[in-house]
Amino acid sequence: MKRGRKSGGEAAPRSPYDRALGMLARREYSQRELRARLQHAGCDESDSDAALLALREQHYQDDQRFGEMIVRTRTGQGYGPARIRAELRSHGLADAAIGDLLARADADWTALAAAQLRKKYGRKAAVDHAERGKRAAFLLRRGFSAATVRIVTRAEVGDPDD
Repeated sequence: MKRGRKSGGEAAPRSPYDRALGMLARREYSQRELRARLQHAGCDESDSDAALLALREQHYQDDQRFGEMIVRTRTGQGYGPARIRAELRSHGLADAAIGDLLARADADWTALAAAQLRKKYGRKAAVDHAERGKRAAFLLRRGFSAATVRIVTRAEVGDPDD
């Protein structure tokens, strides 16, 4: 007989701890995300809370480590700090922790924004104000600050205002 199976071939009910540990074996999750997934699976709230506490105490689940992974991944994908901050907030991380994560990110946001602009539009400079606005909107949607966008779009066309 296989482990975790009843004699009739049905799977034995898995505890919230086992479910959450299985999820964490595949990738990092925030505590909020794990809690929602356990709730969706029909696990009892008190059992889920106990499982999450045990996983945190055993260092299997760590919101700080999860946040570092998100910052590293999203920075590598070319997203700016505002977009990353919003994603981390959606996962339930505290504003102070998010600020610390972004401060330690070791990212040159201006260079990253310029690289995203080159990737999307090539090395060809914007031909008019409307095109420059379109490029600025693209960078703003990716989460870069208005100041960074201004620097990058002006540098791209070589404005004499620099």
